Order: sequence, then structure tokens, then C-alpha cells
Amino acid sequence: MTQRRSSQNKKQQPVATATQEDEDDVTFTQPSTSQVQRGLQKVTPAQVDLKTAEVVQYFLVKDQKKIPVRRADLVKNVVKEYRNIFPEILRKATRTFDEVFGLKLVEIDTKNHIFILVNNLETAEGASPITSPTNPKTGLLFVILSVIFMKGGAVRENLIWNTLKKLRVDSGRKHELFGDVKKVVTEEFVRQRYVQYERIPHTEPVEHEFRWGQRADLEVSKAKILEFVGKVFEQDPQSWSQQYKEAHSSASSSQASTSTQR
Repeated sequence: MTQRRSSQNKKQQPVATATQEDEDDVTFTQPSTSQVQRGLQKVTPAQVDLKTAEVVQYFLVKDQKKIPVRRADLVKNVVKEYRNIFPEILRKATRTFDEVFGLKLVEIDTKNHIFILVNNLETAEGASPITSPTNPKTGLLFVILSVIFMKGGAVRENLIWNTLKKLRVDSGRKHELFGDVKKVVTEEFVRQRYVQYERIPHTEPVEHEFRWGQRADLEVSKAKILEFVGKVFEQDPQSWSQQYKEAHSSASSSQASTSTQR
């Protein structure tokens, strides 16, 4: 009898290990509606609310540094054993952001399932959370996005570095406000999804180009960018007819999208 029980325990051990490995796996398959319903029957509303609060807190902490959140990391680090009801937790968290914080949870990358928070209160009126430089680093970002926008949406990195150098921000030297400028632009702004920094194929030596990132498309008003450029050059924004048309057509489509959601 004793030997049989010992043998059974040994056979069961790999099953437990496999389950643990599955829970720790960063890959995640979205559970179906029926799976969520079955999962909700095994937990209390209070447990769901507590886990939702943890998810909300996780997003808010990441958002302080504008760090996008990967679904896989969220499930592994926060949701954990509640992964079978993840859609319900995310639904409740989304409602909390909207109703309590005035924020909108947006999936900016549907392939890799990456989320960010944007200011829902201001965008609801067709405005943008970033409408003008409010601090040195935002000002730096504004200049870079302005150059990219005015040059048709993609620029070689040398143009960005030369533009900043004219403003006494040398990417080759440590700046008193920004520190390592190149690192801020090519790593921090890229990680925050304000800009894309991509290698240009078939270039020797290797060259890169900058484009607007997914967060910039959601948060930054091209019309405000054009107003900013107009002030810098003391010209009417309509002087740049192509950019003016693009800026105001994108603003109109954004307002139409907001009205449809309402």
C-alpha cells in the first residue's frame, strides 16, 4: 500500500510542475467568453475587484514614466492565477480608468498586445494632452515631432541631430537638462512610443530614420504642432498648405471618431 501511494505521488508531481511552468510562461492565449464565465464562478466579486485594483495600480505606475504595458507582462506579473478571467478584469479596469481617472486604455499594438493610457477628458473635446511644450523634455519631443511632421513623416537621424545642435542641444555631449540626449531620443522616447527609430535598409555606414510613434499619433495634435512651427518661424500655419491640410483633416477624423464612440 505504501509503495503504491509513493508511486502515485511521483506520477502526480510532473503535472504540478507543468502547471507552474504554464503560469510563468509569458505567452498568453485570450480565454473565450465561456471560459471567463466558468472562471467567474470560482471567484468572489471581491476577489475580482481586488485584482482589478492591482491591474489599475500597475498601469498607473507604468504611465508615470510613459512606459507601454505588454499584456504578457501584465498577466505574468499581476493577473497571475486569475488569467482565465483576464478579459473581465481588463474590462473593469478600463471602466475604472474612464470613470475615475478620465483616462482611456488603448491597445496600440494588436499584434504584440501592448497598451497605453491616454487622457480621455481632453481628447473627448478634440484637444490633445500634449498641445504645447510644458517642460524641457516635452519641448525636446515637440521639436523632434515637428521636424518629422514638416518633412513628410520620416526623416534621417542626421537632420534631427543637426536641428537640435542649432538649438544648442548637442547629441554628442552631455546636456545639463537632458543628460545623454541621444539616449533620451533613441531609447526613452522610443520606449514610450512617441517616436519610431528604424534602420534604413541597404545603407553603409548604417543610417536610421525617425517617424512618429503610436503614442504620438494618439496624444499629439498635428494642428498644434503646426501652430508651434508657425510661432517659431513667425508665419501663418496656412503657409504650409500640405501640412495644414493633413493636420486639420486628422483633427476632423479624430473628432468624428470620438463622436461615434459616444
